Amino acid sequence: MAEPLLQLRGITKQFPGVLALDGVDFALTTGEVHALVGENGAGKSTLIKIISGVHQPDAGRIDYLGAPATFPTPRAAADRGIAVIYQEVALFPDLSVLENLYVGAYLRPLRTTGRRVDWARMRARAQEVVASLGVELDLGAPVHRLSAAQQQLVEIARALLRDARVIIMDEPTGPLAQPDVERLFSLIRQLRSRGVGIVYISHRLEEIFAVADRVTVLRDGRRIITAPVAHTSRDALIHDMVGRTLDALYPKTAVNAGTPVLEVDALGKDAALADVSFVLRRGEIVGLAGLVGSGRTTLAHALFGIDPPERGRVRLDGIDARVSHPGQARELGIAYIPEERQRQGLVLPFSVGENLSLAILRRLSRLGFVDHAREAAVARDFVRRLDIRTPGINVPAAALSGGNQQKVVVGKWLAAQPRVLIMDEPTRGVDVGAKAEIHRLMSELAGRGLGILLISSELPELLGMSDRILVMHRGRITGELRRDEATQEKIMTLATGAA
Repeated sequence: MAEPLLQLRGITKQFPGVLALDGVDFALTTGEVHALVGENGAGKSTLIKIISGVHQPDAGRIDYLGAPATFPTPRAAADRGIAVIYQEVALFPDLSVLENLYVGAYLRPLRTTGRRVDWARMRARAQEVVASLGVELDLGAPVHRLSAAQQQLVEIARALLRDARVIIMDEPTGPLAQPDVERLFSLIRQLRSRGVGIVYISHRLEEIFAVADRVTVLRDGRRIITAPVAHTSRDALIHDMVGRTLDALYPKTAVNAGTPVLEVDALGKDAALADVSFVLRRGEIVGLAGLVGSGRTTLAHALFGIDPPERGRVRLDGIDARVSHPGQARELGIAYIPEERQRQGLVLPFSVGENLSLAILRRLSRLGFVDHAREAAVARDFVRRLDIRTPGINVPAAALSGGNQQKVVVGKWLAAQPRVLIMDEPTRGVDVGAKAEIHRLMSELAGRGLGILLISSELPELLGMSDRILVMHRGRITGELRRDEATQEKIMTLATGAA
């Protein structure tokens, strides 16, 4: 094997009451894609924060480019050629692409006299880097006008502008449609051929086998195994990650669907929704498939009153219902678990307990005051039922891992005892163990008669958990597939409008 580009030996990191990393070894060679996997709380985030200078190890050694190295700050790591691309892009939406490429790093060679910056030279250099990636970006466009895939390209180009030798990608495909995922993989292979070392973090195990050379599994702060991807299997990785064999990732049980709980007839909203009609029955899980921009989230927002429809009819248990705002939807028994959990599903500074009770504050209040004992009892119940990993219910939601934050959002709405549950990408960024738990819970809730509308970009999840799958394209439902006839190929044909 080639000489390591980056090597960590015996890395240990402890926080109050938590041993986050316990003697972890990790190595990355030039031109290698090394996947880092594990359940939420396994230590992945702590390890990449040590590599990138956010945290300092309590013990252990880091070698970089063949010599001992320390990264006391993120800036120090970036200056040495280590870049991190997080799941939530770190860009300024109102600045241009060019400004985002250089913000915080106006390089001295690009200055003219005094404090002036040579924008012409900066633009020329940026164009060279973008062209070398084989992509097109409008350097003058505000970032907020770019798609998620284009924003990710800006992050990658920014890393290369700073001569990155190591790029850490944390759940990079989370916001991407499948065609964009394939383009990202092609770009990763291109970077690998140029000698860039890539640390690739993902809960989607199929991606590990598609793009990585080696994989390291962390569990409870320890390195369990490092192996060539070609010498392992999906089931073996799952076992190493969770320490046990998962009974079923998609524990969907057959149901006899009951009466219609939600009937949607010719729902319309500008050009975003065009005469959408479907029925959701009690005990059913109906999947909603489609590419980014197909109208799935727009439909969810219309049903939940975030952006009410302009026309059409909605019936709940056979009774006409007009939902003009989310509070009304909640009172009618509609719950919505949003795609953007941090911005829309949680109040991050609030405690776990406060977040879990947000949807039922009226039920927990007497004379306008919250009964905190009852609130705490509800919170502890859902922490136990959903296996939310938290030191306590008074810990801020911001302190939890992404998967545990998602469990808090799920618990918040389950506490409201809804009759219709809309789940928009419920397992995005969630580890395989938590994903299996959420799927089990979905099956259990459907078995109790809840109607579930499942929006997901993961086709295996839709195929594994849905009784029926509706496919959207440009604001319309282009087809419906029964569980026994649905395939990835049929879904993609309908999702691209090719049927």
